[in-house]
Amino acid sequence: MDRHGGAGEPVIYLDYQATTPLAPEAFETMVPLLRDQFANPHSAHRAGRMVAAQVELARDAIGQLLPPGGRLLFTSGATEALNIAIQGAPAGGIVTIATEHAAVLDTVAAMQRMGRAVTVLPVDGDGLVDLEAAARAIVPGVALVVAMLVNNEIGVIQPVGALAELAHAAGALFLCDAVQGYGRVPIPDPCDMVAISAHKIHGPKGIGALWLRDGVKIDPLIHGGGQEGGLRSGTLSPALCAGFGVAARLMREQAEADRAHIAALSAQARALFAHWTLNGSADARYPGNLNIRRAGIDGARLLSDCRNVSFSLGSACASGSGRPSHVLRALGLSDSQARGSVRIGFGRYTTPAELEEAAKVINGAATAQAAP
Repeated sequence: MDRHGGAGEPVIYLDYQATTPLAPEAFETMVPLLRDQFANPHSAHRAGRMVAAQVELARDAIGQLLPPGGRLLFTSGATEALNIAIQGAPAGGIVTIATEHAAVLDTVAAMQRMGRAVTVLPVDGDGLVDLEAAARAIVPGVALVVAMLVNNEIGVIQPVGALAELAHAAGALFLCDAVQGYGRVPIPDPCDMVAISAHKIHGPKGIGALWLRDGVKIDPLIHGGGQEGGLRSGTLSPALCAGFGVAARLMREQAEADRAHIAALSAQARALFAHWTLNGSADARYPGNLNIRRAGIDGARLLSDCRNVSFSLGSACASGSGRPSHVLRALGLSDSQARGSVRIGFGRYTTPAELEEAAKVINGAATAQAAP
């Protein structure tokens, strides 16, 4: 990771929801698989079998943070995993939530244009779905319910377990977008499909996975060589798989230390930004995500003024659109309030000193911007 801005000045990285720094242990595991052990893992010869074994070790490590009784398919990332699950689900209606990632909302919209019945549930001012409204929408005839465990923009934790139970009562499958929650928030057992991504847990970019509960059958999105049980054709990268596996193992082994570190950083951040207003629930949230707003602020201008602090205006996937965040608008915020919001994300490699220095820079720039 480049930790320097212009003129060699150090950069403080506070955008952990967009991506996380690659764990050194993951990098070290990947290097020999890129440089020396380069065989195709789908080849039958000895070199191929050797790297295929590394893929399976990674698959097992990743699966240990998922519910029991399922299989894991490697993909190019969570966007592909979500597309496979949504487009490959049985025929019928789809129910999802207004604050979902674009990878879900845009794919669901594409299915609607193809004739699928779609219901997008609203959220309240805290960003939480109303379970009574969900129960009215999730009825027989619905084939798939999709919900994000931890929201990527505001960090709110949805009642995924309850939504999965509603789905099952109606005869539908439940798909959980666990990209931000995997390894951090327990994934409820009732889930039928789970999408995850390596680079959100200090693994490499370019790889994710779709977990399927035993017995769940979906149609493939990509056809070809029949890899990954025929559901995701294409040659796997042993290096990416191994890096993902090491990152998952570290998330499991360092869970308590990470949790304590992030809780301490969250308390520090809430105090440092006490004059800002929190977006989303204060209680039902992942503490490493702080989405805040301040009157009289333009977030895009603030980002430009704080060029040596990496934070965000919302989803990195939509940051160049110029439109107010659909997540913040779903909470009932005005365009002005949404544009005056920023997302600060921290994690394993963030230090208290970095957070304090970043707050000084951001608060100083915000005060100057809001001055009459």
